[in-house]
Amino acid sequence: MIGIGTLSEAALIERILNGDKSLYEIIIRRFNPLLYKIGRSYNYNHEDTQDLMQDTFIDTYKNLSQFDSRAGFRTWIARIMLNNCFRKKRKFSVINETAQEVQDSALPMFTNPQNDIHKMAQNRELGSIIEEALAKIPSDYRIVFSLREINGMNVAETAEALNISEANVKVRLNRSKAMLRGEIEKSYSPSELFEFNAVYCDAMTNRVMRIIDQL
Repeated sequence: MIGIGTLSEAALIERILNGDKSLYEIIIRRFNPLLYKIGRSYNYNHEDTQDLMQDTFIDTYKNLSQFDSRAGFRTWIARIMLNNCFRKKRKFSVINETAQEVQDSALPMFTNPQNDIHKMAQNRELGSIIEEALAKIPSDYRIVFSLREINGMNVAETAEALNISEANVKVRLNRSKAMLRGEIEKSYSPSELFEFNAVYCDAMTNRVMRIIDQL
């Protein structure tokens, strides 16, 4: 079992489908932060987000055989989470803006903070301000910002996850930055947003695995 945690998602899925369902725990732990940030960025509270995460992990497990290993698993599971968020809000369509050329080579809104304990502490103190600012942004822009800037997805992955064009991803990211820029500093780290603490990770993993053991 040494090194099992470093296996690719495709390799893990192959083993899970061959009967070793216990390995799904690695998938859960690996993608807990991504799903949590998506749910919180969609303005769900902590409890509702955890419910959506559970639903998403179960939906993903039940459909593992449909995963195409040539595609990105992160994008696939993100789409399942987004669909669950959309369904909960009774939003079944995404409005496309008129596409326009937007350069994606601009610096990210947040740059990596220096390795300075005072700066990190300040980021944590101001995390609530950042969350409040994001909550004021229309969901279409907030979700793109979350996927691109907080979760680190590239333009193609984000476009696939949201079923919109790459041009629209760039437009929405550009506009979301403009909405936030006046309220938060560029030096704040996106990794400080919507953190899913280890204690929650353990609880979520156990919660999902109990259900899977009964399937």
